[in-house]
Amino acid sequence: MPSVCFYFQVHQPCRLRHYTVFDQDNRYFDDSKNRAICRKVADKCYLPANRLMLDLIRQYEGKFRVAYSITGVLLEQLAEFAPEVISTFDALARTGCVEFLAETYYHSLSFLYSRGEFKEQIHKHVETIEKMFGVRPKVFRNTELIYSNSLTDTIESMGEFDGVLTEGADKILRGRSPNFIYTSPRSGRVKLLLKNYTLSDDIAFRFSNRDWKEWPLMADKFSQWVGRVNGNGYVVNLFMDYETFGEHQWEDTGIFEFMRSLPGEILKHPDNNFKTPSEVIASYPATDTIDVPGIISWADMERDLSAWVGNPMQSNALHDLYRMEQRVKRTGDEALVADWRKLQTSDHFYYMCTKWFSDGDVHKYFNPYDSPYDSYINFMNVMGNIEKRCKSKSNVKTAQTVSREV
Repeated sequence: MPSVCFYFQVHQPCRLRHYTVFDQDNRYFDDSKNRAICRKVADKCYLPANRLMLDLIRQYEGKFRVAYSITGVLLEQLAEFAPEVISTFDALARTGCVEFLAETYYHSLSFLYSRGEFKEQIHKHVETIEKMFGVRPKVFRNTELIYSNSLTDTIESMGEFDGVLTEGADKILRGRSPNFIYTSPRSGRVKLLLKNYTLSDDIAFRFSNRDWKEWPLMADKFSQWVGRVNGNGYVVNLFMDYETFGEHQWEDTGIFEFMRSLPGEILKHPDNNFKTPSEVIASYPATDTIDVPGIISWADMERDLSAWVGNPMQSNALHDLYRMEQRVKRTGDEALVADWRKLQTSDHFYYMCTKWFSDGDVHKYFNPYDSPYDSYINFMNVMGNIEKRCKSKSNVKTAQTVSREV
C-alpha cells in the first residue's frame, strides 16, 4: 500500500496600497489591509489547522506527518501581525514529525529572470527557517511548483538539496503515474516528487462543490481512492494551499472534520503510512526520468506560466522589475532592496491576469483590485518611484565621489 505525503504551501503577499503617479513617498504596502487579511487567515486557517495537525500527530503517536513551505514574506507578516501562529509552527517543528521545505523567500519568479537573485532568495529562506525552527531544509519547492529540467540543474549545483517538488502534469508524465519517484534526465541525485493533482484537487477545489458527483467527500471514501494506488505507486503526493482549510473551504463545509478523520482511515491498513518528502526520498528508489525541457507549474488547467506572463502587461511589469536588479543592489540601500524584492512576489502579476481560468475564484479570493488593468497601473506607479530612488542614490554617490576627488 502507498505512503501519503502531505505538503502545504503557506503564503500571503504584501499587498500594495493605492499608489498614484502623484505619490512621492516610499510607503508602497497597505499595512492596514495586510494586517486585516493576515489576522483573518490566521484565525480561520493557520491557528485551527495547526492545532489540528498537532492533535493528529499526538493522537497517532508520530505516525501522522506533514510538510510545509512558508514564504518569507508571510513569516514577516506573522511576526508583526499574528506572532502566535509562529509559536504553533514552532510547536509542530518540535514534534519531529513535520518537515519545512525551502523556496524563494519572496515567493518570486526569479528562477525565470535572474538565477543569481533566485539563489540569494533560497539562501535567505533556508537561513530564516533554520533560525526560526531549528531545522535546515533539504527539499526544495519552487514558487507555484514552477519547474523545468534546468531547475534541477540549478538546485543540484547548490549542493544542499535532495529533492524537488513539482506538478504531476499529464503532458510530462505521458501516461505514467505521479505516484512513483523520478529524476531529471540530466541528474540522478536530486529526486522529483510529483503532485497527484486529481486527489489533491479533490480536497483543495472540489470538496465543497455540491454539483460534483462525489460530493460529499468523506474520509473513508478518500482513503479507498488512495488505496487504489496499491501496486501502481509508492506514494500519493497531496500538495495544496494551506488556506484550503478554513478559507478556500470554509469550516462549515466539514473540511476540518474530514482532515481529522482521514489519518485514521488511511492507517486502518497496516501497510499504509504517512511520510514527509525527505522520508519519501530516503525510502523509495527513482523508477524513471521525467524530461521537462519547457516550463510547467501547478496553476490552472494549463499547468503553465500563462497565469503570470500571459499578457503584455505582465511581461512588461516583470521585465521592468528585473532590469533594475543591478541598479537597486548597487545602491546598497537595504530598505530599497527589500522593497524591490517584495515587488517580485508572484501574486502581483497574478492580479494582472486577464485570461479565464476554471479555478479563478480561488486565486481571486484575496485580490485587492477591481481589474487586471488597475493592478498593472498601480504596480508601475510603484516601479516609477523605485526608479527615482535608484537615481537619487546614484546622484548622491556621484556627488560624494566628486567631493572626495576635489
